[in-house]
Amino acid sequence: MGGTNAEVVQEAAHDMKKLDITENETTQETTAKEIRESKLSGSNGMVMVTPQNDDEVTQTDGTALDGLAESAKKKKKKSRAKKKKEPLEQTDPPSIPVDELFPSAEFPEESAKKKKKKSRAKKKKEPLEQTDPPSIPVDELFPSAEFPEESAKKKKKKSRAKKKKEPLEQTDPPSIPVDELFPSAEFPEGEIQQYKDEICKEKEEEKQSQVGASVKKKEPLEQTDPPSIPVDELFPSAEFPEGEIQQYKDDNLWRTTSEEKRELERLQKPMYSTIRRAAEVHRQVRKYMRSILKPGMLMIDLCETLENMVRRLIKENGLQAGIAFPTGCSLNWVAAHWTPNSGDRTVLQYDDVMKLDFGTHVDGHIVDCAFTVAFNPMFNPLLEASREATNTGVKEAGIDVRLCDVGAAIQEVMESYEVEINGKVFQVKSVRNLNGHSIGPYQIHAGKSVPIVKGGEQTKMEEGEFFAIETFASTGKGYVREDLECSHYMKNFDVGHIPLRLPRAKQLLATINKQFSTLAFCRRYLDRLGETKYLMALKNLCDAGIVQPYPPLCDVKGSYVSQFEHTILLRPTCKEVISRGDDY
Repeated sequence: MGGTNAEVVQEAAHDMKKLDITENETTQETTAKEIRESKLSGSNGMVMVTPQNDDEVTQTDGTALDGLAESAKKKKKKSRAKKKKEPLEQTDPPSIPVDELFPSAEFPEESAKKKKKKSRAKKKKEPLEQTDPPSIPVDELFPSAEFPEESAKKKKKKSRAKKKKEPLEQTDPPSIPVDELFPSAEFPEGEIQQYKDEICKEKEEEKQSQVGASVKKKEPLEQTDPPSIPVDELFPSAEFPEGEIQQYKDDNLWRTTSEEKRELERLQKPMYSTIRRAAEVHRQVRKYMRSILKPGMLMIDLCETLENMVRRLIKENGLQAGIAFPTGCSLNWVAAHWTPNSGDRTVLQYDDVMKLDFGTHVDGHIVDCAFTVAFNPMFNPLLEASREATNTGVKEAGIDVRLCDVGAAIQEVMESYEVEINGKVFQVKSVRNLNGHSIGPYQIHAGKSVPIVKGGEQTKMEEGEFFAIETFASTGKGYVREDLECSHYMKNFDVGHIPLRLPRAKQLLATINKQFSTLAFCRRYLDRLGETKYLMALKNLCDAGIVQPYPPLCDVKGSYVSQFEHTILLRPTCKEVISRGDDY
């Protein structure tokens, strides 16, 4: 076995040598052909030598053939490199896959993004350092605007907010410390009790001194002299002063403590506030007028001064707020319903007895109040008689009280007075055909009359009603009649549609409806609105029954009449004298 193996190996080696020789011969033949062709072409400046046979070529240029083979390999490598450097271009329409266009898998966009990311990472990793002395702006040191201290503060605030929003609750049984339950250290207060008497006053004074500026802000404005600030600006909270409160008598005492009646009053609070506003205007205006009244004044100037002040203080606004009826300034024997027309030059004298009767309203809620002015002191008993009679009527009025009973009480007080005028004594009398009256929204006479003598109606006063309690004391007959030139007019409250022929009458009626509605007015008010040549139209409205004239009411000539009047409200729990003031 061993001898045969050796022989086999030798034969195989011999065969391998033969294969190598044949391969070398074939390669040499191919290279010799290439050299021959190149020499024949004469390229690259080489000298042409004609070989005699192939063996000569192979023998003489054996080394050259090896160099040519190597150069051929280099050319192939260069061509492959060029192919790599020159990527394919996409056809139109596109058909070559993207991975063949970019065989190296280096896509252009992806590589750009990678470069940007690397550059950002470098910037973040390598922040600038501040120089000494500092010269680089802070926003360049922190290009991402994440400043270290600010971010730390925000984190602290967020953590605090979370703690506040989620307070701990004590376990059962208690195990959490109290300061952890109240991290802000605001522990609950104990029971608060006030000090007594003098100590309490001292504590209040200390609080007021500490508050200081805030107390000053709460202090209401003070009215000017003469009054010019509207009343609603003096009382910005709309809590106007109450009138005088009087309790009901006898069977009505239970109303004072009735919870049901108190609730009814709370429901009516907005309405009470509106009429108290009108009453406050009345008080301020009459206080000023009493201070400037003196003999020698023109009556028309007196009325215009008073009315302009009412308009200013009440903020006149059409039918929402303003004057309720013309200013009555009746003199001496004229008891009521007289005001000067345009051009009247009547002058107030020292021996005159003037009844100043004017009204204000807010949202149709009317305050009707009057007083008498006399410069000569001999008329004081006459004025005192009507003042006390009015106060008696106010005192006697109440819910379920009969009107005739009020009149009897008024007459009894009134006729207990007497007055001496120029050495002659007169028994004071009640003017029997003048009465007080109930008041409704936009209606000065609402239907019920309050007599000032006995023997009147048996009608009762009712809860929630407004009444004007007015009394007239006279030294004459105690009875009045219509006389002199008419100045007061008022549209009838219940009048329906009545056709009118005169165009001027229609125009005047439209003005009356817009400016006054069913409130009283006078000629001066029409003049102020710019109406001219209206007397014929006004007479036409009176003849048609749309407008009612109210001429002056006069006692016998040479007599004197005084008047006092208050508006009262019969509230569910008490009686409020709305127009009561410090003067009367």
